Amino acid sequence: MDFQTQVMAPGATAKLAADALLLVLVGDAVPATLDAPLADSVAEAVKLGDLALKAGKTAYLRQVPGVKAPRVVVAVAKNGSARAVKAAGAAGIAVVKGLGVKHLAVLVAGVDAVGAAQAEALATAAADAVYLYRTTKPSAGDAPALAKLTLLVAKADAAEAAAGLARGAAIAEGVTLARELANRPGNHCTPTLLAAEARKMAKAQGLKIEVLDRKQLEALGMGSFLAVAQGSDEPPKFIVMHYQGAAKTVAPLVLVGKGITFDSGGISLKPGEGMDEMKFDMGGAASVVGTLRAVAQLKPKLNVIGVIAACENMPSGRALKPGDVVTSMSGQTIEVLNTDAEGRLILCDALTYVERFKPAAVVDIATLTGACVVALGAVHSGMFSPDDALADDLLAAGHAALDTCWRMPLDEEYDEGLKSNFADMANIGGRPGGAITAAMFLKRFTAKLRWAHLDIAATAWKSGAAKGATGRPVGLLTHWVLSQAR
Repeated sequence: MDFQTQVMAPGATAKLAADALLLVLVGDAVPATLDAPLADSVAEAVKLGDLALKAGKTAYLRQVPGVKAPRVVVAVAKNGSARAVKAAGAAGIAVVKGLGVKHLAVLVAGVDAVGAAQAEALATAAADAVYLYRTTKPSAGDAPALAKLTLLVAKADAAEAAAGLARGAAIAEGVTLARELANRPGNHCTPTLLAAEARKMAKAQGLKIEVLDRKQLEALGMGSFLAVAQGSDEPPKFIVMHYQGAAKTVAPLVLVGKGITFDSGGISLKPGEGMDEMKFDMGGAASVVGTLRAVAQLKPKLNVIGVIAACENMPSGRALKPGDVVTSMSGQTIEVLNTDAEGRLILCDALTYVERFKPAAVVDIATLTGACVVALGAVHSGMFSPDDALADDLLAAGHAALDTCWRMPLDEEYDEGLKSNFADMANIGGRPGGAITAAMFLKRFTAKLRWAHLDIAATAWKSGAAKGATGRPVGLLTHWVLSQAR
């Protein structure tokens, strides 16, 4: 989608040749700054009861005097925050997206200024509205026609708004890619296809990429990762992508994604109900590919490495069994009490692998635990880190991106549950605090790293009628990467 700004001068709405005008109104009165004909039409709609000046309300007006666009949609925002403007923008776009509108002009009225945050929010709302999954559903038809959004702003706001639109456009591309990868069924998005899609993105964006196969992983001693992969006929892939925006001597930021392209639970088989959604268990991997896509477009002056451990978790005669003991790349041994706690088994080897990059910071992203779903629901991703500064940066990035996380504890007492009589550790603790003990497991492999863990089990996809990948936390990760550019 094409995003641009245009300076809003008196009478601009009478000249702008767009297919529709979306007027986002903030406040409980018609703003005096609107051109008189448009203000009169909105006031008339309120008077007739066609529009209520309450958050979430919309109205569709046709052939408004003083507006060249043949359609006008009014959407009321709770306030001028980016979150409220995004919600109103999404509601307004929903009204017109099925009407053949190709070019949408957007005017936010009732605020002192339209900043970068509001502009970014409108860009991501528009991109979200037009996304349509069609890879295995040809009957889905064509995506909405909307291809261009022009944000009308005051001259003083133009530079900030343009920067916000550019950032929103890049994040939107990354989110769309992440959603597309995660939405594909397990028989399509295998580890091999995921690696191929990562190569395709990397080539298009000028990134360096390497993909390690089973023999190379065996040579590295990734016994924990390979133990998960051994139950499947699909070969594992270990994907490493490099974005270089600074000198090679600058320590990189590293993103590590869990890439279980289908999770049956292995021998510890999951219940059949809802197992179809386990194609989304590579949401962390998808978010890493999407974030690298966004970063490559924005070109910050730093280095970023994306690492993905990709395999299937399947039951077979070769599969990992409860009670098996495996040796991780770090040399630590792990008693596998539950084969459905496999994400941490592949991530631990990935975390050991990335030590070679001497990273400035490492964030792993994983649809790791149902316990995090219970703890936080689908509002916040769970965030764990022993590093206060890193945790604060991630919290701030989430708020800026409207893709929030919540910091969870890592007290040493939680580590007690991982004790084993037969190995250095067990791969699960008890039921209480399951998301925390999973993070404590990963922490055992991060002694040489400045590290944080994002559990996105509740935020990476939606169930029910709206079932599908969300693309989170591409926004959070992109903002975090940008915040580290000096």
